[in-house]
Amino acid sequence: MSRWVGAAGHEVEAVRLNGRSLLRVSQYGYVVAYCRSVAEVAGYVDLGDLVEVVTLPARDRRPSI
Repeated sequence: MSRWVGAAGHEVEAVRLNGRSLLRVSQYGYVVAYCRSVAEVAGYVDLGDLVEVVTLPARDRRPSI
């Protein structure tokens, strides 16, 4: 799932809850709100501060020959 982090410990995650796609807004690990749209998220977080967290695949650490 997608995840964005911002200033002041904010985190926004795309989640599925009761069969619905929502955006979960949390701050310092505590859920602040579940939002149906980006416009709703903007009421809690400055969207310009958000950066997407990208998980890269693990690198093969075996020595090359």
